[in-house]
Amino acid sequence: MSEATAPSCVTPTESVSQVLHFANASWRVRRPRPFVLVIEGEVGHEDTAPSDYLHDQLLLPEWREAFYQLVDATGLVVCLNVLTQHPTYRDVRGRSSKGRLSQGEYYHHDGCTGPVKPRFVEIRCPIQPQTRGVATAVAPHRDVVQAMVQVLPAELAATPALAGLDMCLDTIGQMDDAALDHLQGLITRTVRKKLNAEGARAYFRQVDAAANAYFEPWALGESRFIANANHGVTLQHRRAYQAPHTGGVANGHLVKRWTNEELLLPGQVVDQDLMAALCKEDGDEGEDNERADRCYLGAH
Repeated sequence: MSEATAPSCVTPTESVSQVLHFANASWRVRRPRPFVLVIEGEVGHEDTAPSDYLHDQLLLPEWREAFYQLVDATGLVVCLNVLTQHPTYRDVRGRSSKGRLSQGEYYHHDGCTGPVKPRFVEIRCPIQPQTRGVATAVAPHRDVVQAMVQVLPAELAATPALAGLDMCLDTIGQMDDAALDHLQGLITRTVRKKLNAEGARAYFRQVDAAANAYFEPWALGESRFIANANHGVTLQHRRAYQAPHTGGVANGHLVKRWTNEELLLPGQVVDQDLMAALCKEDGDEGEDNERADRCYLGAH
């Protein structure tokens, strides 16, 4: 592939070589899903010690917007073997209990409750002594909603909140984002009310499979750029326990940032009101947070 300056030039497909030419370098890549691009490292350096090629190359000011457009066009861009101490990352907050799902276990966009949503969210697993045992499932928004209907138990589909709705897959295929959000909120709220915690987790594991979600185990030093609100592919994500959640298991932590809004070019200023709203929504999931419930569980 030739050097990239626009999304049409930087988006590899299954029919081309698994090398991406970008930012004056050649990168070894693979496509585990149609909406996923995994960057394993610079050609010839894939197995070397981790480095901060994310900030030192891919996110340099002259390449940053082209990289962002790659995320827009792809959906999920994964960067492996990145060692960084960049100060913009913050810990992913929130807890899951055995008796109740955290909001982060439901499929969601970041910034659901506000009028302005982040373009994408970057979640990373820092290099640390403890590995990450809990998966993060990621899938296209429409595929998630169709899967939620496809595996919905008949007794839940017959509840008053859902019984009168047209949930044919063809109908869902024609819905706009607002309609998808509304239907998804109704289903999620019904699942939360009618199923116990492990029943709901089992349901969402079925959704993961039906949506062909990406939930590969986290590698230390991995960053995932998840398209969240853009003009390309819009994805959703969730914390995904792949076995019954019994608690008390040591687990590596994640960090995150809204890279487009927080990693700024010279002269740009952070929108503090937007950051405050997003951080409030992204608060402690162990609390019964009404604002967060509107995001993850409401009818949008």
